[in-house]
Amino acid sequence: MAGVAVLVLALLAGTGAWLYARNLDDDLARTDPFSSITGGRPAKKVDGALNILLAGTDSRDPDAPMDKAGEWRADTLILMHIPADHKTAYLVSIPRDLYVPIPENAGASCDSGSRNKINAAFAFGGLPLAVKTVECFTDVRIDHVMAIDFGGFKEVTDALGGVDLKVDRTITSIHKPYRKFTKGVNHMNGAEALDWVRQRKQFPDGDFARMRHQQEFLKALMDKAASTGTLTNPKKLNSFLKAVTSAVTVDQGFSLTDMAVQFRSLRGENLTFITSPNLGGRDIDGQSVVVSDREKALAMYQAISADTMADWVKANQQGNGTGNGG
Repeated sequence: MAGVAVLVLALLAGTGAWLYARNLDDDLARTDPFSSITGGRPAKKVDGALNILLAGTDSRDPDAPMDKAGEWRADTLILMHIPADHKTAYLVSIPRDLYVPIPENAGASCDSGSRNKINAAFAFGGLPLAVKTVECFTDVRIDHVMAIDFGGFKEVTDALGGVDLKVDRTITSIHKPYRKFTKGVNHMNGAEALDWVRQRKQFPDGDFARMRHQQEFLKALMDKAASTGTLTNPKKLNSFLKAVTSAVTVDQGFSLTDMAVQFRSLRGENLTFITSPNLGGRDIDGQSVVVSDREKALAMYQAISADTMADWVKANQQGNGTGNGG
């Protein structure tokens, strides 16, 4: 599950642990998803607005390659936009079944390939092609990338002692060991939370329920990480930060130290979760896919590029907090 690395930024900022951040920087796994895109691009300085692609993969192999084709796909895609004032963040969940053009490779033009589910870009060309595909679909420049796999997800959650999540209906998991989730607030460890946020077939809105639960998990994780019990317990804080940095893979220019300084005002209550505007599910060429609402999606992604998301949210955010605009 991607996105948890942003917690490190907020926690380091809140505790002023700049020297510690430098050590954590050295522990991060690195990849270069930009080398094939326009011949590579200079690292974006941590000033002004930033766009970070957060990717959760369905790989269970911590050594799975991030920079080339493989058997794993993106289980989660979130485009995180941080405005120039660095006081808020907008996290746009992109449905993994969104039907989009996928270029032939990361260095090809946007109209060079064929249409498929957006999560297939990882299987076809790793993070480089995923970045290219998202950029082609949104016309938003990606400045940084963070990725985490299922194993890392569990470790991060367990390092915090688990999280409390609201279960909206009693269900039985479709994955072994077929856990039963009872309606109400449930305390979950890493394995349980991972299982819960992967469920979708038991819900009327399917994958949209899964995205909603992932958003709720990120908020719960951030609240737990920022709690007094974590911040005032050096051992627990260290375990959490170490778990996050050992679980994520980032681009070459990503710097925890610089970001912690710049994002010192970013907190859990400053996060706005949005779902990329869409028309829901359709059957196309024998596939069950999600179709983008072109007009509304274009307006939102233009707002990201122009750093005017606050205005877009005021005009489009629905009462359920999805920001689907539909």
